[in-house]
Amino acid sequence: MAWRIRDRATFEALRRSPHRARRGPVTVSYVGTGDGPARVAYAVGRRVGGAVVRNRVRRRLRAIVAELEATVPGAYLLAVGPDSAAVRYPDLKQQVTDAMAAASRRGR
Repeated sequence: MAWRIRDRATFEALRRSPHRARRGPVTVSYVGTGDGPARVAYAVGRRVGGAVVRNRVRRRLRAIVAELEATVPGAYLLAVGPDSAAVRYPDLKQQVTDAMAAASRRGR
């Protein structure tokens, strides 16, 4: 399982990072942090829906990242828009995969 980002320095680096990619309702920011495991933070705002909907979207994102973690080293911030709750899982997985790959390519 990917590590959660908890330190303020990494969040600040992700906020300032020019390495971003957007695919559908998914926006990914990337910061290269060496060879360690993937470190991920999730931003699921209230515009996505109520608490139940937001938690469901967050669980889906975690499941997607758990499948990808071996192939995506670095630190990522996954932010989703309001339409993410209506996207089917395979489509959301493809959008997250594409956005993470594009953001990390820009960061190299």
